Amino acid sequence: MYINVVGAGLAGCEAAYQIAKRGIEVRLYEMKPHKLTPAHKSTDFCELVCSNSLKAARIESAAGLLKEEMRRIGSLLMKCADECRVPAGGALAVDREIFSSLVTQAIKNDPMITVIDKEVTELPSNGVTVIATGPLTSDALAEKLSVLCGGSLSFFDAAAPVITAESIDMSCAFTASRYDRGGEDDYINCPMNKEEYESFHEALVNAERAPRHDVDVSDPKVYEGCMPVEILAQRGQDTLRFGPMKPVGLRDPRTGHRPWAVVQLRSENAGKTMYNLVGFQTNLKFPEQKRVFGMVPALKNAEYVRYGVMHRNTFMDSPRLLNSDYSLKSEPRLFFAGQMTGVEGYMESASSGMLAGINAVKRIKQEQTVTLPAETMLGALQRYISDSTVSDFQPMGANMGILPPLEEHIKDKKQRAAAYSGRALASLEGILPELK
Repeated sequence: MYINVVGAGLAGCEAAYQIAKRGIEVRLYEMKPHKLTPAHKSTDFCELVCSNSLKAARIESAAGLLKEEMRRIGSLLMKCADECRVPAGGALAVDREIFSSLVTQAIKNDPMITVIDKEVTELPSNGVTVIATGPLTSDALAEKLSVLCGGSLSFFDAAAPVITAESIDMSCAFTASRYDRGGEDDYINCPMNKEEYESFHEALVNAERAPRHDVDVSDPKVYEGCMPVEILAQRGQDTLRFGPMKPVGLRDPRTGHRPWAVVQLRSENAGKTMYNLVGFQTNLKFPEQKRVFGMVPALKNAEYVRYGVMHRNTFMDSPRLLNSDYSLKSEPRLFFAGQMTGVEGYMESASSGMLAGINAVKRIKQEQTVTLPAETMLGALQRYISDSTVSDFQPMGANMGILPPLEEHIKDKKQRAAAYSGRALASLEGILPELK
């Protein structure tokens, strides 16, 4: 008796681990190392493409609550992330190479998991299967999924550039976390005055973008959280100043004042030899990235380890297609997990893999599958992706807005968030025995 898992990304690896932990053999299919997508560079599993941040760490935040729920269920990815975290203020960020290596080793060393280096081009015809091929599903399988889902699955996603630490002009930058949350050197801040920002904005909106050849769609959908910076800039001159370049909570020690705008850099690895441009996902041509981002004074001599890229992603119209346990309504032996289900974010993807894997085991054992309580962030995401009343489905990340309202109205924002988190974790404790 075994379960197939297709894809060794965040969702697939978490699903495989949860299945194996429950005593069922896993056949994990992964097309690496024989074939890589345009966005992937490493042959390791669980490669983090967009950013090395797993969002907020505080349990009183939506993202932090999600991660704590995963820890309490026994997530492999959370264990690995906690082992290789790098300073990032109030966020949980990881050394992406170490993170991928830790997950890969855990999966390959598990005697219950057989890794099969093979591209899957057809949906399995029998047996319980978890499909977790992610936002970079290969063309052949994407075509089959498109037929299954009754239409196109493609949209676009973008990744931010990474530069060397030594190429940052620190005479034009300062280290600080916003509102002094976290370590004082968690972020490098690259300030701009009004004139510098306005020149930068004009250059950005007029810069030449790279053509997209990987999928033919006339109106691609883009995750708001990964919107290319040049697209955001088109919405208005001050859009970036209220988004990825917001200066609030920061003071330039050289002037004693808040900058007009700021580009934040976050460390990519534990050695702090590389930094990514926070919120600067982009589809600009490589020379244009160097030219335009070089207008930021601290980045005028920046050396790029990786330029930003835009790539194809895939997601389903899940409310029409999936049950809350992540199984396909038309064929319950098939489970789906990851961003293709419409959960947005690294750990959201991993969490769906966790629950899809647990429920795949229950399916093969002919037991009742599990949807977690609505008060938990995991359960709220399950319900969101399967809510048939949603007509224009869009991907969703963890947020307090998808949780049921509290019985008592709490005006203070921090106290309200703490109440949501406390209620969620108490509710989760009651169902943990069903997840064994």
